[in-house]
Amino acid sequence: MISLIIAILVSLLVVMAGTPLMIRLVHRLHYGQYIRQDGPQSHLVKRGTATMGGVVINLAVILGWGVSAAYRYLTRGEHISWSAVLVLFAMVSMGLLGFIDDFAKVRKKQNTGLSVGGKFFGQFVFATIYAVLALMMPTKSGFSSAQPGMSFIEHPFFSFDFAGRAIAIVIFVIWVNFLMTAWTNAVNLTDGLDGLAAGSSMISLAGYTVIAFWESYHVKGGPKPGFQYAVSDPLDLTIIAACAAVACFGFLWYNSNPATIFMGDTGSLALGGLFAALSIATHTEFLAVIIGGLYVIEAMSDVIQVGCFKLTHKRVFKMAPIHHHFELCGWGEAKVVVRFWMIEFIFMLVGVMIFYTNWASLSGLLH
Repeated sequence: MISLIIAILVSLLVVMAGTPLMIRLVHRLHYGQYIRQDGPQSHLVKRGTATMGGVVINLAVILGWGVSAAYRYLTRGEHISWSAVLVLFAMVSMGLLGFIDDFAKVRKKQNTGLSVGGKFFGQFVFATIYAVLALMMPTKSGFSSAQPGMSFIEHPFFSFDFAGRAIAIVIFVIWVNFLMTAWTNAVNLTDGLDGLAAGSSMISLAGYTVIAFWESYHVKGGPKPGFQYAVSDPLDLTIIAACAAVACFGFLWYNSNPATIFMGDTGSLALGGLFAALSIATHTEFLAVIIGGLYVIEAMSDVIQVGCFKLTHKRVFKMAPIHHHFELCGWGEAKVVVRFWMIEFIFMLVGVMIFYTNWASLSGLLH
C-alpha cells in the first residue's frame, strides 16, 4: 500500500509541476494547436493553444511506477515486473506514434499529421511487438502477461490454443492489433472537447485500478480466500492504472474548459494503448467494452455517421463524433463534458460491479 501511495504522489507531482513547463516550452517553440475547419465554429478560438500535453501524462505514469518499483526493490528486494514494463511499452509506443502525428501537424501548420496508412502501420508494428512479448516473455509471478484467448473476466470463453502454439500466437497478434487499434482510435475520437478525454480516462482508469487491486488481493497462490486470478503482477498493474488516473486528474487542472493545453494524439493514443493493455493483462478484454462505454459510444457514432453517409448520403448526427452533435444542438461545451463524464462514471461503476459479482459468484458467496 505504501508503494501505491508513493506512486500516486509522484505522478501527481510530476503532472502538476510538469504541465506548466510544457505549456511554456510549446509556446516558445510556437507549437500551438491547429483546429479543423469543418468542426464547430466555436472551436476556432482555440487555435494556438499549447498541445502535446500527453508527454507529461506519459512521464507522470512512468516516473510514478518507476519510483514505486525502486522503493519495493530497496525495501523488499522485489525485482522489476516485466508485465508492467510491457503495459508501459504499449502506452509509450502508442504515445510516441501520437507524438509523431502531433509534431507533423505543428510543423505543417495544419490539422493533418500522419497519413491514415502511416498511423495504422505504426500501430501494427507496436501492437505486434507487445503481443508476442506478452505471450512469450517469462515473468516473476510464473503467469504469462497475457493469455491466448478472448475473455470477459479471467477465463477465456474462446481459446486460441485449438490449433497449436504457433497458430495461437498468430491469432493472438491479430486480436491484440484489433484491440489496440480500436481503443486508441476510440480515445482519440473522444478527445474533442476541453477535458473530455482526460476526465473520462481518469474515470475508466480508476475502474481498472479497483479491478487490478482486487486481483492482486486474490492472486492465484495467495493466502486470501475466494476465487483467485492467474494474473501476472497485478499490484504493478494497479500502480500503473492509478498513476494514469491521477495523471489525468492533475492534467485536468490545465485542460478543463477553457483549456490552456491539449493532450494531443500524444496523450489520447497513449491512454488508448494503456487501456487496451490493461484489459489484456487483467484478462477483461470484453468487460472493457462496458468500463470504457463512453469510448465505444464515441467511436460507434463516427462509424454510423460515415457508414450511413456513404450508403444514403444523409447524416444521422449533425456532426460526429457525438459530442459535437450535442454542441450543435445548443449544449454548452462544459455541459457536454460534464454529462459525458457522468455517463462514463455510470459505465465504470457497472463494469466494476459486474467484476465483483462475478468474483462473488465464483467464490460461492451468491446462492
